[in-house]
Amino acid sequence: MKSSLDISRRTLLKTTLGAAAMPAAGLFPMPALAQQYPSQDIHFICGFAAGSGADIIVRFFSEKIRVLSGRQVIVENKVGAIGNIATEYVARSKPDGYTVYITGASALAASQAISKNPTVDVGKQLQIAGTINKQPLMIGVRADGPIKTMAELTAAMKAKGEKASYATSNPTAKVVGAMYKERAGLAAVDVPYRSSADYLNDLASGNIDYAIPDNVFAVAQARAGRMRILAVSTGQRMKAAPDYPTMTELGYAMDLRGWWAGLVPVGTPKPVVEQLGKWISEVVSSDEGKAFLASIASDPWINSPEEARAFFLKEIEQWREFVKVAKIEQQG
Repeated sequence: MKSSLDISRRTLLKTTLGAAAMPAAGLFPMPALAQQYPSQDIHFICGFAAGSGADIIVRFFSEKIRVLSGRQVIVENKVGAIGNIATEYVARSKPDGYTVYITGASALAASQAISKNPTVDVGKQLQIAGTINKQPLMIGVRADGPIKTMAELTAAMKAKGEKASYATSNPTAKVVGAMYKERAGLAAVDVPYRSSADYLNDLASGNIDYAIPDNVFAVAQARAGRMRILAVSTGQRMKAAPDYPTMTELGYAMDLRGWWAGLVPVGTPKPVVEQLGKWISEVVSSDEGKAFLASIASDPWINSPEEARAFFLKEIEQWREFVKVAKIEQQG
């Protein structure tokens, strides 16, 4: 029979050995990880096709962060399901900071509201490293057509009734389009496309009457003489594009704006999230970053990861209300 003294000695020995082993088990793991990051190439995920408005933004930031990080930043286009394929891919990726989702966080929030059974709970499975901008959706028509104002578009679409149609290619565009229909009393049909580029020929030929493009695509097409921008979806005019009237001031009350961010899977170490956020903010606040964002009719917007997360969670609930107001039936 063992004495209580033997047991006490054995317990003390285990405790001492355990304490001695602690440095090997991970003493100061976070600082070490922060110092090591990045130790390999970083992958930026884009949910839309190469050459799309989304792709242009992702590639701009990938190049700038390549310089800041000293590592290759590889852009991967995970196309399909209005961005949901990319969202699922990132949410299921290893939370180590090497898979970064540069995308419209507002579109993620809208997608949660539109889908009956979302495959990803973005509020719980993704976290924001840094915010990039605020931007509008736009109402666009063919540049060589007779319609030059929102009033003319509304009158023409009322005359066409259920034969009127419009193009969308992302969740936020679907909400803007539905809300315009509700506000204007239209019966136009929403025609979904895989990307904005896919509907350009149909718009030019008159197969569809108008489109709800993202700002990047709309501005590029307007400059090329292929699209006429009639209005923006934000409540106030964009500082980067003050000449475009808002839907609200034209009589179609709404304040819907997109905002972009860099996101990573939940569980990514805090020092890594902070480093990514620092790089993103550095690009956004640079003269070149500001000029780029202004060129696509968007305004810079910088927040800490904590501020961004709080805003994101609030947005998820807000877009549910927008979907109800726009009378959009949940899909899936």
